[in-house]
Amino acid sequence: MSTSRTHQFIEEAELYGAHNYHPLPVVLDKAEGVWVWDVDGKKYMDCLSAYSAVNQGHRHPKIVQALKDQADRVTLTSRGFHNDKMGPMLKLLCEITGYQKALPMNTGAEAVETALKTARKWGQYVKGVPEGKQEIVVCAQNFHGRTITIITFSSDAQTKDGFGPFTPGFVTIPYGDVKALERAITPNTVGFMVEPIQGEAGVVVPPEGYLKACFDLCKKNNVLFIADEVQTGFCRTGRWFACDYEAIKPDIMVLGKALGGGMFPVSAIVADDAVMKVFTPGDHGSTFGGNPLGAAVAQAALEVLRDEKLDKRAAELGPYFMDRLRALNSRHIELVRGKGLLVGVVIKTASGKARPLCEKLMGHGILAKDTHEQVIRFAPALVITKEEIDWAVGVIGKVLA
Repeated sequence: MSTSRTHQFIEEAELYGAHNYHPLPVVLDKAEGVWVWDVDGKKYMDCLSAYSAVNQGHRHPKIVQALKDQADRVTLTSRGFHNDKMGPMLKLLCEITGYQKALPMNTGAEAVETALKTARKWGQYVKGVPEGKQEIVVCAQNFHGRTITIITFSSDAQTKDGFGPFTPGFVTIPYGDVKALERAITPNTVGFMVEPIQGEAGVVVPPEGYLKACFDLCKKNNVLFIADEVQTGFCRTGRWFACDYEAIKPDIMVLGKALGGGMFPVSAIVADDAVMKVFTPGDHGSTFGGNPLGAAVAQAALEVLRDEKLDKRAAELGPYFMDRLRALNSRHIELVRGKGLLVGVVIKTASGKARPLCEKLMGHGILAKDTHEQVIRFAPALVITKEEIDWAVGVIGKVLA
């Protein structure tokens, strides 16, 4: 039952805020590492990590310090002028990702839009597709954001209800089906955008070799392979990027979430000169994209991921977590799937929806969120310890007993 303080904050948000979310009934006001506290002082393990935006853990001291130091100097210059933080951050981002160029924005959806614009312009001016005929292939059950263009190719009817007319130029195929991509490609196809693992769809991992086969098809047909690594990137899956598992280098990689260290919205696309050269001054931009405060935070966020080897940590602890969950043998669990510390627990239909189980987990000190009705997603910060995982599995076992 909500306390009066919790109830007051929730009531206020519901009264004055648009009802476009259905959060769990908890009001948080403090966080550190993998833990958060509500307004009444109750402690929870955060197993959502802001949908993988907090890979480094809440309020990592190095990232906090970078934010404070930069806030005391200059926070925003716009791209009308240069600043001394954007260049060093972009250099480090390019070194880590292996690309020649980066284009900074703020949110994941903005980065996706940037990738789509890049592919369309590349298609017209480099590939030679007639203007207005460029096609981009996407996958069913994708989640790339909430703009009108992005919801155009969503499979979720609710995300589209009432928001038309939509943007033309997209072809949807089943996820995990290489032959479907082969059939979909035409002379007008300029890009194929895919999530290496579909997070919002319920942590859906494609068949082994799928990404490489799609990448090879794109190369063969002069089509840009665009990987949306907003949720899977920056060590979450046990590699720096989920595409690393199949040793491919996408033509464009879309990045966000953990790039801001859970502290400031920072996103980007990265690509080589052959693709990024399509942009000229005035083509695209953002008032806040590349701002010095965000750049300082992103540089620290990248350094933490690198210096603390959080890719190796996720590679070790992810399988351990999933093995422990599978060993529960709960009658409610249909399947446990994922990579690294991006884990989906599929709840059997006969056991009802996942949401009530998330509410019960909350009552026992674990915050996790349902997705696609039957899946509980567990994605704790990558700084989690084995002992903390053991505690979490014990609690999950009790709730699913």
